[in-house]
Amino acid sequence: MSRKIGAHVSASGGLGLAIQRAYEIGANCAQIFSGSPRVWKRKDLKNFNIDKMFSKQKELNVSPIFTHSLYLINLASDKPDLLRKSFAALKYDLEFDSLIKGSGIIVHLGSHQGRGWDIVKEQVADQIAKLLEETPDDSTFLIENSAGQKGKLCSDLAEIHWLIDNVTSQVGEKKAKRLGWCFDTCHAHAAGYSLGENNGSLVEKFVIDDVYDFDLWDSLKCIHVNDSRDDFGSGRDRHDNLGEGNISKEALKYFLNHDKVKEIPLLLEVPGYDKKGPDEKNIEYLKQLCN
Repeated sequence: MSRKIGAHVSASGGLGLAIQRAYEIGANCAQIFSGSPRVWKRKDLKNFNIDKMFSKQKELNVSPIFTHSLYLINLASDKPDLLRKSFAALKYDLEFDSLIKGSGIIVHLGSHQGRGWDIVKEQVADQIAKLLEETPDDSTFLIENSAGQKGKLCSDLAEIHWLIDNVTSQVGEKKAKRLGWCFDTCHAHAAGYSLGENNGSLVEKFVIDDVYDFDLWDSLKCIHVNDSRDDFGSGRDRHDNLGEGNISKEALKYFLNHDKVKEIPLLLEVPGYDKKGPDEKNIEYLKQLCN
């Protein structure tokens, strides 16, 4: 299989087991957590058995590996303690990304909590710039687009474009090469972005058009391929198994087979047909969409 098609897998029991789990469902790349996504506490980086992970990667040809940041983070918070904890958690994950020779940490930046994008954008950019200054040069920070619920940042790709430009002006182009983004199909659908072909509609926003307009192709490093339990433009972030949600098969197939998308790793974050997470059936469905 030439395309990189993978999934989020559990790292319970060790990083080597995460690679094994990805391989067993037919994946050749993967996404993991560095710890529980719902608590701040993390174990010492020295306690990870990375040699076993590297051995499994070589044996099973599962690469690249991405790390998803925890769900508690809010770089737009006006609460100093939450902002401090968010910064520390992201710094840890960037160090973890460097340790495992990963391809980036994928980050939900948080919510403006009703204050608006313009109020918080400078703070968010400053926090990202500071993180890039204080973490290893072989780690990568990836902003994920959101569904827009409850003031979540970056439901509009214009916001990702603004952050990348602003951070680049602060840290310089060399360090800014460590900054990119991850595109989630469910989030885009919920935020009112069509994945299909631009048919001249004056209402819908088209993902491919905006990625070109904002010059975001080079900084797009991975794609979360998820169906949506909710309607187009709902603003709700609820993933569904491929083929069981409200994103049309035709639109998803059109997007995934765009020339610019074919070189980008694809990662599933679906509930699974047995409700135990991404499975072989979803992987096979995704492979068929990519043909």
